[in-house]
Amino acid sequence: MAYEIPLRVGCFIAIFISMSIFELLSPRRVLTSSKSLRWFNNLSIHGLNSVVVRGVFPLIPLSMAVLAAGNGWGLLNYSILPQWQAIIISVIALDFIIYLQHVVFHTVPLFWRLHMVHHTDLDIDLTTGIRFHPVEIILSMIIKLAAVAILGAPPLAVLIFEVVLNGSSLFSHSNIYIPGGVDRILRLFLVTPDMHRVHHSVIIRETNTNFGFNLPWWDRLLGTYQEEPSEGHDKMTIGLGYFRDVKRLSLWWLLIMPLTRKKIGNLINPAKVEKKL
Repeated sequence: MAYEIPLRVGCFIAIFISMSIFELLSPRRVLTSSKSLRWFNNLSIHGLNSVVVRGVFPLIPLSMAVLAAGNGWGLLNYSILPQWQAIIISVIALDFIIYLQHVVFHTVPLFWRLHMVHHTDLDIDLTTGIRFHPVEIILSMIIKLAAVAILGAPPLAVLIFEVVLNGSSLFSHSNIYIPGGVDRILRLFLVTPDMHRVHHSVIIRETNTNFGFNLPWWDRLLGTYQEEPSEGHDKMTIGLGYFRDVKRLSLWWLLIMPLTRKKIGNLINPAKVEKKL
């Protein structure tokens, strides 16, 4: 699909600008650290990730979907389901796989070393949603390629999923105020900023909740849902207790962070990690 890149980039830019304006007009929290420095780091690592993905992978998930459809690969290509049903099933299944991937990256210490780069942001806004270590992005791409091939997801479903995933990551991490009544309704259908912000709490037992990026159902069904942070959204501390030094959160340090010898704790057993501020 020749229009895949313009469509994805266009949607990303539109959502990014919209959320940026929303954050300025109606912020949820007062930011505590330098926004310019954080944005430089987060946007730079996102740009690097885009270059890495294009350089490492000859195929992207949409290309894999086209290849699978042409060769009859994957479960759905053996089914007699109407195309619209296959699209809906694929989008939901891929979202569930991303949820499981997120849980695994919090559970396996080697993967957590990569994923903690995302959690070391000392504030949370829309740029936190694109702050991921390049190696994590590579592993995530491998998982998505395998999932698309095994599932046999239709190309249109993969395109929809990719656009929605990128947009929901910006939205769920954004620092925007949504009235409580509206938020309670919205989070029945999608992950809201207030719901996902709990996941970025410095308190480890809260970090291990609300793993969803787009659909909120998996957290509720699998027991990883927490409605509110224990200290409230205005008073909660964002980030990780063992990475609070701004000097160690520059772009260079983010890239080498997984290799650091600094004790990073163990998210499998939250009792082993103390809150250090």
